[in-house]
Amino acid sequence: MPTLPMPVLFLGHGSPMNAIEDNPWSRIWRELGQRLRRPRAILCVSAHWETAGPQLTGNAKPDTIHDFYGFPQALFDVQYRAPGDHALAQRAASLLGEDAGARIDPQRGLDHGAWSVLLPMYPDADIPVVQLGIDTRQPGAWHYALARRLAPLRDEGVLILASGDIVHNLRLFDYHATTAPQWALRFRDTVNDHIRAGRHAALADWPSLDDAALAIPTPEHYIPLLYALANGRDGDGLAFFNDDVSSSLSMTSLLIGTP
Repeated sequence: MPTLPMPVLFLGHGSPMNAIEDNPWSRIWRELGQRLRRPRAILCVSAHWETAGPQLTGNAKPDTIHDFYGFPQALFDVQYRAPGDHALAQRAASLLGEDAGARIDPQRGLDHGAWSVLLPMYPDADIPVVQLGIDTRQPGAWHYALARRLAPLRDEGVLILASGDIVHNLRLFDYHATTAPQWALRFRDTVNDHIRAGRHAALADWPSLDDAALAIPTPEHYIPLLYALANGRDGDGLAFFNDDVSSSLSMTSLLIGTP
């Protein structure tokens, strides 16, 4: 019997505090790590590594990058010591192709877009992790096409995990808000409807979506969604979870494929 391909995840990561807080979102991440088939490695596409052309981490022992400020010391004390996987970085670079100009960075560590979700999912940090940087200068169709080249990794035991937020406007974020603004809810619903209908071209053309200027004033948190969707296949299951909007940040997440 053929081996099932690994699933694909898009995780709305929200605040880095979710890495150490016990809340409904982090609980689901923990449950997800226990429920999924164990990957041999993880390729993480994080909103927090913007690069000129695609780049991959090649560090055997990637550092834990604390790329934020203003949070409690407990968050800065987190060390997520997952090993790297240089062979996977080389394999991914080969799949992306010479025309993409993918490079391997031997020094880069794991940013909080990766470790803030991996810590609850895989607290033992014993699964190798490689990050893929995103070139936010490129349009959505470019990212979607590039991401499709990574599809063979699903058959090689690699979990493709994209980490970002469908709605991400820190300038308008209100820690005291008990409800989300209507524009944020509308944009979340519009994107969800397009995902369910398989309208990926519309999602790749995000500037044309209503409320996009408010929901994603900069594209780095939205682009990882395209990497997850591009690696879906005909017949894959699709499950939404953590489908919440907290002020101007969305936690909406996707499981594509068979757990």
